[in-house]
Amino acid sequence: MTLRATDVRFSVAPMMDWTDRHCRYFHRLLSRRARLYTEMLTTGAVIHGDRARLMAFDPFEQPVALQLGGAEPAALAKAAGLVETFGYQEVNLNVGCPSDRVQNGAFGACLMREPALVGDCVKAMKDSVAIPVTVKCRIGVDDQEPEQALFALAETCVANGVDALFVHARKAWLKGLSPKENRDVPPLDYALVRRLKRALPDVPIAINGGLTSMSQIEEQLDHVDGVMIGRAAYHDPALLLAVDPRLFGAPAPAADLFEAVDAFLPYVERQLAAGERLANMTRHLLGLFSRMPGARSFRRRLALDAVKPGAGVETLLAAVDEVRAAAARRAELAETG
Repeated sequence: MTLRATDVRFSVAPMMDWTDRHCRYFHRLLSRRARLYTEMLTTGAVIHGDRARLMAFDPFEQPVALQLGGAEPAALAKAAGLVETFGYQEVNLNVGCPSDRVQNGAFGACLMREPALVGDCVKAMKDSVAIPVTVKCRIGVDDQEPEQALFALAETCVANGVDALFVHARKAWLKGLSPKENRDVPPLDYALVRRLKRALPDVPIAINGGLTSMSQIEEQLDHVDGVMIGRAAYHDPALLLAVDPRLFGAPAPAADLFEAVDAFLPYVERQLAAGERLANMTRHLLGLFSRMPGARSFRRRLALDAVKPGAGVETLLAAVDEVRAAAARRAELAETG
């Protein structure tokens, strides 16, 4: 199985504590064509952990990929095999996360300094699975020269059969910046990623970092194969409703955000019946109506009421009604004004 350039045209980035199975299910209701990614799981968690809990996903989420964190080729190969067995359509190697956790484990962005090791990791994973193996990386770390660091990593990945590269167009500073600061402070260098694409015309390459609007996404797609969006998609999920019509020429799966919530309700009810808490699902919806009147009341009601014992779908519906009511009031004022 290989990845085509169109397969990476749009994806939602792996984000720790955010892109869990509930988040991904809701995102799939907004876009049928986006490629979705799990939170990063370490090789140790996949090999030794509670896989049924950590790796479960609903078939509706497909196409969905799992991101692995690790730096030992044998362990990555074994974990990748388990990822494939679970039914994921891709396994992605994290070469970009700068958190203390990954630095202590000497993986993530630390691997930007060890391109040969990354190549060995890619080869080991490729040899163990038939699904695509991809890499998500930075353009360098600390005092590395970005062009040299990125091209060295990309070339060794390609030589070892990588199926696609997802490039966060910023350096990571392993000392001196927090993970949050590393998402904003280092300057973006989109031009470098575009040069990489010109140098590797046959390799699907997607760009990540700082993109927040559909017009920005479309502009990047004139130069690279794909765009990966993180926080913008999470904090303003309405962005995802435009993905299918504008990037794939397909109809959006929901007419608007209200219809998307209605489509989410059967899933919420199934999860509640299985013992899940409402807040674990609705926490991913807090940015849903961010551009609409009533959004603050929507967020407040979910934040206060969804965490209560026994909270059910009526809590979510009541929060949505805050937005509907505010929209109706605005329309009434417009008519009378």
